[in-house]
Amino acid sequence: MGDGSLIPGRDPFIALAPYRVLVRWARWKVWLNRYGDVLLAVGIGVALVVEMLLWEGGGDKTLATALLVLASAALVVRRSQPIPSFVVCWLGLFGAAHFVRGFDNGSSAFVVIYFLSLFSLGAYTRGREVAVSVLLVLIGIVVFVASDSDGSPGMGDAVFATVFVGGPWATGLALRLRRDLAVANERLRVEQEEKTRRAVAEERSTIARELHDVVAHAISVTVLQSRGARRMLGRDEAKVRGALDAIEHTNTQALGDMRRLLAILRDTEGDAESDTATAPQPSLSRLDELLEDVRGSGLPVEVSTSGDNLDVPPGVDLSAYRIIQEALTNVLKHAGPATARVELTYGEDDLTLRVTDDGKVASEANGNPGHGLLGIRERVAVVGGEVETGPCPGGGFEVRARLPYSVEA
Repeated sequence: MGDGSLIPGRDPFIALAPYRVLVRWARWKVWLNRYGDVLLAVGIGVALVVEMLLWEGGGDKTLATALLVLASAALVVRRSQPIPSFVVCWLGLFGAAHFVRGFDNGSSAFVVIYFLSLFSLGAYTRGREVAVSVLLVLIGIVVFVASDSDGSPGMGDAVFATVFVGGPWATGLALRLRRDLAVANERLRVEQEEKTRRAVAEERSTIARELHDVVAHAISVTVLQSRGARRMLGRDEAKVRGALDAIEHTNTQALGDMRRLLAILRDTEGDAESDTATAPQPSLSRLDELLEDVRGSGLPVEVSTSGDNLDVPPGVDLSAYRIIQEALTNVLKHAGPATARVELTYGEDDLTLRVTDDGKVASEANGNPGHGLLGIRERVAVVGGEVETGPCPGGGFEVRARLPYSVEA
């Protein structure tokens, strides 16, 4: 390494050679994109002029050469002005062929510019220009048949002219449509990713505000219990002990909620809104109100509960309510006529919930999760839980989530 090389025993200039080649190629590519049509027009123009000078036939070569130069110069604007470029190009070509008979059949550059002008007409016209290009191609077919056939043209002449004139134009059009489709698909993919990112950000921001309120409530309870205990010092030890137990229990739950909050907290706006929120937070104790609203929307819902729900932390309680709410909303949106079932199992260390329906499988399950399932997964991730979603074996859709009461440090 003492010689300054990037790799021991290797010349640093040799090590950087591939990167230099890539940089040079990128520069050449930019340069070709900017001046490629100019070089193309000059090259074809020079080839046409050389072939005209070497042409052994008769005719007005001076005027024909000028028309060929005009036709090749029109290629410079074949991308930005495809129709004027095509018209000028063909006027120059057919004018030169008129003044120098037979040159169109004996010149290779003439054939190249002929096909290139048709290809460009199909590849770079858009909107209303496409209709004009179709008309120009039809005129070109008629002119080709009239000038190339001896006597009355037959069906074979028409078919050959259609392929000879319409083929390059159709090729350019097909490539342009394919390119536009690829661009549209890429734009749609970017928009979908951006929409998903915004939905996740909004959901996480909402979760952060709600957990903020839960933690703020726990701190408020702690302050009130501390004041009460201070007043009862030396007067009622049992009440002081009860206040301290309440403080310990409340702060244990608040600590878990704070850990969940810090796991998802990001630079989000709207902190002022969370400061002004005074409405009680949704919880499983108000689940009946949610189910009544859902039933009023036309979805029958059955509920089963097992276990004791006294030790559920506020953050888990809120997340469980929101997950059930989102799952039932998905059933209303996607399952069609169906019956839903909500199962809650309160364990010693976690809460397990399961929401199923017997309707058709939701479209969100077919490899393209919507915002509803994204929101459910985000809420489960906040509390450090696990979630499974997918079609039920007997039909319908299932959302199963396990929400632990505490989060390991």
